[in-house]
Amino acid sequence: MFYSPKKLEVVMEKFYGGNSVTSPSLSKIINERYFDRLLGLIKHDNIAVGGQYDRTKRIMTPTILRDCKPNDPVMQDEIFGPILPICTVKNVEEAIDFIKSRDKPLALYIFSKNKKVHDTVLTQTSSGGAAVNDSVSHLITEGIPFGGVGASGMGAYHGKQGFDTFTHKKGVLKKDLSSFSELGLSLRYPPYTDQKTALMTFILKRRKGVAFCKLETLITFLLGMVFAFIVNYLFM
Repeated sequence: MFYSPKKLEVVMEKFYGGNSVTSPSLSKIINERYFDRLLGLIKHDNIAVGGQYDRTKRIMTPTILRDCKPNDPVMQDEIFGPILPICTVKNVEEAIDFIKSRDKPLALYIFSKNKKVHDTVLTQTSSGGAAVNDSVSHLITEGIPFGGVGASGMGAYHGKQGFDTFTHKKGVLKKDLSSFSELGLSLRYPPYTDQKTALMTFILKRRKGVAFCKLETLITFLLGMVFAFIVNYLFM
């Protein structure tokens, strides 16, 4: 067992005192409906630590559930409450397979002293964000993007990432209406001949991602213009 209930109880005592439900350091659940939803997620025979609550005050102590199964109710949706379910795995590979079998998470937390484990999990899983040997802090770190992926959300914010997410990049192409300008694009108009098809295939295969920034691209464009002129006036 990689966690110690006794050590966790010592931490709970340090954080919240002997009677945890009376601790002023605990936040209330927002309303009775959400409190009852959280209460329904707890299997009392699975409680390793915590589990105390006061429904009249909507207070629930941090609760750790052991030996949870993937199909348990607590594993089906975001919890939004002080409940931590623990699913036991044999090794890192099994943990990765478990993560990949479910929707991509908003956050992934890795706790290990082994850097190889960090790298393996980070490279073989997909998540909105991740933290190593910490939790939540990546949310308040302005220098890195925060956001989801897949079912956990789209886009990210913080700094430039936030600007890019909420800014639409509009692509605009401009050309004049001169006969010379139109000549270069005359291949797109019918009638379509074998010569036109061969020339268009040649041009498309030779094109680069950014036009006119390299001599090779410029030469290809000029050759295309020449060939277009020849096809337009000699083969039509």
